[in-house]
This record gives sequence, C-alpha cells and structure tokens, in this order.
Amino acid sequence: MIVIWPVFGACAAAIVGGVVLSRGVHLSENGRMTTVTPDYSQGAAFVRGQYVPIGEAAIPITDWGFLRSDAAYDVVTVWDGAFFRLDAHLERFQASCARFRLDAGLSPAQITAVLEQCVRLSGLRSSYVEMIVTRGQPPWGSRDPRQAINQFYAFAVPYVWIANAEQREKGLNLVVSNVQRIPAASVDPRAKNYHWNDLTMGLLGALDAGGDTVVLTDGAGHVVEGPGFNLFCLNAQGMLVTPAEGVLEGVTRRTVIEMAQALQLPLEVRALPVAELRAAREVFATSSGGGLLPITQVDGRPVGSGTVGPVTRQLVQTYWDWHRDPRYSRPVHYS
Repeated sequence: MIVIWPVFGACAAAIVGGVVLSRGVHLSENGRMTTVTPDYSQGAAFVRGQYVPIGEAAIPITDWGFLRSDAAYDVVTVWDGAFFRLDAHLERFQASCARFRLDAGLSPAQITAVLEQCVRLSGLRSSYVEMIVTRGQPPWGSRDPRQAINQFYAFAVPYVWIANAEQREKGLNLVVSNVQRIPAASVDPRAKNYHWNDLTMGLLGALDAGGDTVVLTDGAGHVVEGPGFNLFCLNAQGMLVTPAEGVLEGVTRRTVIEMAQALQLPLEVRALPVAELRAAREVFATSSGGGLLPITQVDGRPVGSGTVGPVTRQLVQTYWDWHRDPRYSRPVHYS
C-alpha cells in the first residue's frame, strides 16, 4: 500500500509498506531506498527553515499572505556572480516590514546568509532573489493579526527581465492609464507589497490597447508608477524628472538619482504632470528587473525622435558599469 502524505516545503512524503519516505528518498523497484539529489538548477527556495527546489516551494493556503496579500517583500539581483546594492534592499525590506508590523524573525546578516545559500544552491550567476515576510495565520476564527505568527520565505530564480531584448533596444510603448494608483494614505507605496490589482487592471487595459506596459496616475493629473517600475523623463527643457509621491522608492530609481548627480545631469524629484511626460524628449523606466528600460512611445506617439535617446543610453551604460563597482556589489561565495 502507498499513501501519499503532503509535507510542507516538499512535494510529498509517502508511506510504503509502513516505511515513511521523506523528500529526497526514492524507493527502487527492488525495494531499496536511495537518496535522490535535489535539482536546484531552476532555482532554490527557503521555506520554513528548509531549502527546497523552486518547483517544490509552497506556502499554506490559509496564510494571510496568500488570502489577503498581507505581506512585505523585496527583490535584490545577482549579476555576474555578485549581489547589487544588497544593503539598500535589506534596509528597505526592514522598513517595509516595520510599516506593516511584520517581523522576519531574522537579522540582516541571517537574511543575507539565506539569500546567498539560495543562490549558491542554484549555481546561478545572474539571479532574481526575493525575500518575503507573510502575516501567517492567527488561530482559527480570530481576525486579530497580532495573533498570527509571521513567516519568512526566500527564493532565487534566473534573472528576470521585464522587457524583452527587442524592447530594450527599440524601446517600449507606454500607455498612460486612467486607473488611479491606490492612494498612499490607504497603502503606503514606500513599503513594498503585493497590492497589485490596480496595476494589473491598468496593465490589462494597456495591453488591450496595443501598448507594452502602463503607468498609473494619482487622480490629480500626474503619473506615478507602473507595475514593478519607476518612471523618469527628460523633459522639454532638458531636466530629468521622476515622481516624488505615491511611488515605491525603488533602489534602481535611487541608483539613477545618484548616477545623475555623479554625471552632473540636472534632476528634479517632484510631481510629474501627464502633459509634461507626453512632451518629453526621452522617457525610461527603472526596475531591478532590467535596470533602465527605454520608452520610445507614449500612448502610441513617438517620444522625441522615436528612438532611444543619448541621455538614456549614457545612464544605461553607467548603470551596468556600477555593477562592477565594489561600493555596490557583494560577491556570492559559491563554494
């Protein structure tokens, strides 16, 4: 008799002839048990104190992180075998948890060790690495989030580009949506979270209209942010502008601001009216999923000449150059 017994963090355990087989143990045809080496080639995850292949990672269906999007998270990247701006991501992750009254239960050093082990197990030289704290689940029947035991998760998968190679070379077609971003007074956008329904609805509308991606507005005639990215424009007067309010303070956004200062490019962090965006010479998005991503159309109309502009190209080059700067990179120890 074989009984399949679900085990958290693994595909299953099995009871075979009264013997419990745990994950990683295989019963051969002759009845012998052999150890199977987990396959982390597609990524590795940390789930309730265990490392598992990404395809086996799971959370309980009753966790409020799943049921209510009640979680905080952050994403750091590994490029050419080194974390980029890990300290900045850890700092923001802790701030996000504090704003949502969540506790990872681990120190920054311990979180770093978990993230590095996920990357090490996967062997990935370029990776998208996520850290998450969910609310967990309070006792049955309780609606008191203080009674929940928060849960920490992490995973590393191959590097994620939110634009394909052709889009990165020729530029994206950005649609300005009528969908309003969740007001900051309701959900603080500075705390990285999974409240994405407004972004998803805006993106679906943009795709249906023939665009590549979307930026939402604040209800007062200003653009704010898109699904997983911040926005910059080089306006008609040659000033770089990025929205100040109603946005996640992205680490890539912060990097671009610092690069602009280093390159002595004039920049303002302030409200960005839709009309100013549409009249811009250059536009680009910033995200850990690809760095700087050029935008050469807004609502189907060319931005400037309709090609990737010189300031955007200069910043793209500088961004990847900074990945080799020891001030911002932390090598992964793979052995």
